[in-house]
Amino acid sequence: MAKQSAPRELVGIAPKLVEVTDEVLFADVWERPGLSPRDRSLVTVSVLAALYRGEQLPYHLGVALDNGLTVEELSEAITQLAFYAGWPNAMTAITLLKKIADERSA
Repeated sequence: MAKQSAPRELVGIAPKLVEVTDEVLFADVWERPGLSPRDRSLVTVSVLAALYRGEQLPYHLGVALDNGLTVEELSEAITQLAFYAGWPNAMTAITLLKKIADERSA
């Protein structure tokens, strides 16, 4: 049996939302040649952190690490956005990053 997509696992009760997430966002937008997956991850993590989207941020921090960003680079991005998006947003994001980094190093 094929592994379910993350959206399907989380919101399987909304099949159309899962469909457009899988087919449009991840299979189309994330695969466009204009930005590398690494750059797309940096943009996505920055926006999610700036908008205080704590439910989506852990998943995308993991994707960012998988796409080649380092903990140090993500930490610098979060530090930078603290001055533009607010201290609480940055503190939440850095706390989530630390948790994910600790889990991956364990």
